[in-house]
Amino acid sequence: MLKLKNILFACFCCCVATFAGAAELAGTASVNITSDTSATAKNMAFDEARRQIIMDTLRQYANVEQLKTALAEAPNADLTNLIFASKIDGEKISDTTYSANISMTVDRDAARKWMSDNAIQNWLPDASGGDMFTVVITTSDPMSDWIDLNAAARAEKVDLATTSIMGNQITAQLPSSARAAFTIALREAGWRYAANDGVLRIWK
Repeated sequence: MLKLKNILFACFCCCVATFAGAAELAGTASVNITSDTSATAKNMAFDEARRQIIMDTLRQYANVEQLKTALAEAPNADLTNLIFASKIDGEKISDTTYSANISMTVDRDAARKWMSDNAIQNWLPDASGGDMFTVVITTSDPMSDWIDLNAAARAEKVDLATTSIMGNQITAQLPSSARAAFTIALREAGWRYAANDGVLRIWK
């Protein structure tokens, strides 16, 4: 029976559908760096701001510990490729010091590829899916729990669109308009849930 459930779940994994949602990937970092020259300090300030903004913007769409590790090990050149646009406000420069408020926008597609390449579990949506929200489901018995969860959702005419499966964690996207009905269905079916940084986390 266990082998059959594993086969069924593997088949389900192969049929995962891609679904989309909106993600805000812009941030600002205030930096104040001193080095041997102002040029070196400015380069260091941008590197620090870039890492901070990538962490702040992606942490709500990724496994935080995996993201921290990858950022700590990533070369600056790799992270530069994740930035779509940047601007500077309040810039102050002396012989050895650079300070500014640096704003950056992370490129969604580049960030998704970088996280996948670095084995960072993530549920970063693309920009084409309209008003959606992300659901992260932690299961103890993946196949049984998934069937149970889908039955609860269908009772409220809510369709779960799965975006990824990693171990015992399933990520899905739902229309924001269905959020209230979906949480009611969860509660009635005995599931627990909590909202965190715009992501609805579900477990039993």
